[in-house]
Amino acid sequence: MTLTAKDTLLQSVENNIDAYMNLVQIMYDNPEIGNEEFETMALLVDYLDHAGFKTTSGYVVPTGFIGEYDTGKPGPTIAVMCEFDALPEVGHGCGHNLIAGIGIATGEAVKKIIDQFGGKLLVVGTPAEENFGGKVSMSDAGVFDDVDVALMVHPGSHNGVGGRSSALNPIKFEFFGKNAHGCNPQAGASALDAAVMSYLQINLIRQFVNPHTYIHGVIKDGGEAANVIPGYASLEYYFRAPTMAYAKEITEKAMTAVEGVALANGVTFKSSIYECPYDDTVINYLLADILTEKYEELGLTDIHPVDEVATGSTDVGAVSYKCPTIQGFIKICGPEVGAHTKEMANATISPDGKNGLIKAAQGLSLTILELLENPEKLAAVKQEFDETIASLT
Repeated sequence: MTLTAKDTLLQSVENNIDAYMNLVQIMYDNPEIGNEEFETMALLVDYLDHAGFKTTSGYVVPTGFIGEYDTGKPGPTIAVMCEFDALPEVGHGCGHNLIAGIGIATGEAVKKIIDQFGGKLLVVGTPAEENFGGKVSMSDAGVFDDVDVALMVHPGSHNGVGGRSSALNPIKFEFFGKNAHGCNPQAGASALDAAVMSYLQINLIRQFVNPHTYIHGVIKDGGEAANVIPGYASLEYYFRAPTMAYAKEITEKAMTAVEGVALANGVTFKSSIYECPYDDTVINYLLADILTEKYEELGLTDIHPVDEVATGSTDVGAVSYKCPTIQGFIKICGPEVGAHTKEMANATISPDGKNGLIKAAQGLSLTILELLENPEKLAAVKQEFDETIASLT
């Protein structure tokens, strides 16, 4: 009996689930933070090698990778994204080990049917989502320039089809004063005073920003000894907003405030971008509709629609400005489990985590099949992308 393409996809994920969960468990047991995921990269690349993909390690960035399967026939280029970096202290508290398992499972399933349609399949390992933005580096390098659609699913406490994310502008302020003895302060200039006053002044800006704009920071350096006027201090800030343009506008307001404070305290300062800036995420509603339909086919319920209110930030935004992109969500725990916690990490290796991997990989696979079987739908997805990007520029 010859299986349909749909049945082939569904069975591929289910038949290999133990292998995928083994990958998830190994990553759980051996978490690696951003730009240090060398063992994880080798683990996932080895699996893709054995699955028949042409692989490249150290792709664009030291811990990035790509697995490629080219049918040799005309057709779309589909990219499935894998995140796999962990967090300090809590390990895979954001569930990136499960994201990688979902991506590998989706890639292996789609590879079994794509020859019927033509085109190219990419499984892209995008490291360091939490801090250094592997997708930003890859987007800047042109990895997604010729991709027709890019997809991934993130685990969490609900089923959903994605949403907006905040643009993030990470700025460090450094203050340079003059050391002096604490009992002879007139001989010095306090960098710490400038930092504290800047912290307070930037806080006051919060009242006057647009909704869904967030300003949060810390005093990173403030001196070494109580009896020494600090000659150096620093602040690290995240400026988040619905768009990068507005995040930069708020950053400029903060910069003006810091300039005045530095002048008043007789110190100098400099600012720098200390982490990777993240763009907001461009929504593709047609992709969201297709994933919703496929989730429903798989029996999932309470599927959240596109979340129009941006809160957190992600480097998926960079990809969404290059090609039609979706980051769906799959439920692996209840609402009492927060993101970036050990409880979330534990959920990735639970029975609910296993079921989440199956449903997410099947949902993505069926979404890709829909686009392969119906080129007019893919054309409509790309047209929506083009029109949305045109309206933003």
